[in-house]
Amino acid sequence: MGASLDPELMARIGSRSGPQTELVTRKDIRKYAIATGQRLPKYIEGDEAPATFHVALFWPVLPLEQLAPDGVALDPMFPRVPGKRPMAGGLRIEYHRPIRPGDLLSSTRTLTNIYEKQGSSGSLVFVEVVMHVTDATGAPVLSETTTRIYR
Repeated sequence: MGASLDPELMARIGSRSGPQTELVTRKDIRKYAIATGQRLPKYIEGDEAPATFHVALFWPVLPLEQLAPDGVALDPMFPRVPGKRPMAGGLRIEYHRPIRPGDLLSSTRTLTNIYEKQGSSGSLVFVEVVMHVTDATGAPVLSETTTRIYR
């Protein structure tokens, strides 16, 4: 275990967020589709949500002064790593079925892994959070793995 991976940081592995539930509306799908430049009628008409719609659906709505300097909400699932700056590392999404208007979706998030690698400029710490989204029946809708890199 590297110097950046102290026992307190590693103890965060397995921490979970409580479920967050959101209702998908046709209007929300349409607004997202237009904002992201979608062209397919099923998105523009709000019949089905485009890829990554769920990201905005579950983002918190906050006043500007509560956002980080880069304009993104601070995410308590990602711990601070002393002496390191965070940056995006990756996003992997597995869809089990399309998101449609009227869906009542619930998400839970789990910090699943923290590990360190050596890069050309020193140590890099990787933090992975997995989000599972289910519908009102408990059936899976999607799984997402987000990786943040601290350098």
